[in-house]
Amino acid sequence: MAEPVRMVELWRGGLLESWHVGHAVIWSDDGGLVEAWGDPDTVIFPRSSCKMIQALPLLESGAGEALSTERLALACASHQGAALHVGLVRRWLLDIGMDEADLRCGAHAPADIEERDRLIRAWERPCQIHNNCSGKHAGFLMLARHLHAGPEYVAPDHPVQLAVRSAFEEVTGETSPGFGIDGCSAPNFATTVAGLARAMAFFAGAVEGSGARARAAARLTEAMIAHPDLVAGEGRACTELMRAMRGRAAIKTGAEAVFVAIVPGRRLGIALKIVDGSTRASEAAIAALLVRLGLLDQDHPATLKRLDAVQTNWRGFETGILRAAPGFP
Repeated sequence: MAEPVRMVELWRGGLLESWHVGHAVIWSDDGGLVEAWGDPDTVIFPRSSCKMIQALPLLESGAGEALSTERLALACASHQGAALHVGLVRRWLLDIGMDEADLRCGAHAPADIEERDRLIRAWERPCQIHNNCSGKHAGFLMLARHLHAGPEYVAPDHPVQLAVRSAFEEVTGETSPGFGIDGCSAPNFATTVAGLARAMAFFAGAVEGSGARARAAARLTEAMIAHPDLVAGEGRACTELMRAMRGRAAIKTGAEAVFVAIVPGRRLGIALKIVDGSTRASEAAIAALLVRLGLLDQDHPATLKRLDAVQTNWRGFETGILRAAPGFP
């Protein structure tokens, strides 16, 4: 088994202060493994990086056939809980005859500062719609209603999650060794880094495919690319880097330093995992891979915010730099 490789380094005062190791895979939909760093067979939880896979049954079943691109993007999102996101999810729930109480994702404070401050000023508590996964859960609810299934749609043996697992295993090309419960209470099925990259390559090639699954994958990818603001939010890596790439790729982060990319024009999928779970490292690593593939400008402000990123202190003094390790990628 190959060891993880050094991917990202932090330098301060001309000395190496910290580093992050990980695994990464680039997969071609029509050619298989293109390149790998570390161990492609490392088993990981994709966390929120696989939301587009979790949304496949919503479209394949016909339940989401008429959904707008905005709602499809929200089904794949880890959003900020901004007024924009909350309003769109609330309207979606109303349109399917559901409300906030029907969600099973739990409530947390929004990451969006304006919405957080609004709640504080109004003496209001955040609700489940503020949860960063509420769009995914609105999709789960829609599918559950379509299947005439019960309300506990996050239970591993619920028809919704059985459909998700089936789709997950088919597009990763692997039998999942198990699942963990994600922050939003839904099962998160494990796979290898290579399996996750293979799934992203399927999405990348789906624009030229046929059948319900390919059409579903193509629609979800197109929705993410069309609405980067809904996939994450202002200031977030997914949103800013997708904007910088101007439609060349869809990207999605997951908790504990997972990141994926879908590159339709080249039928490529990318998956990476930073072993220590550092978000700063996963953002730098995905940016480095996107730059290498010619999809992202190395000098774009969104890139420089994460790769070759100058570190400053509270007085604005430059203190160090976060950059890709020599030899990666």
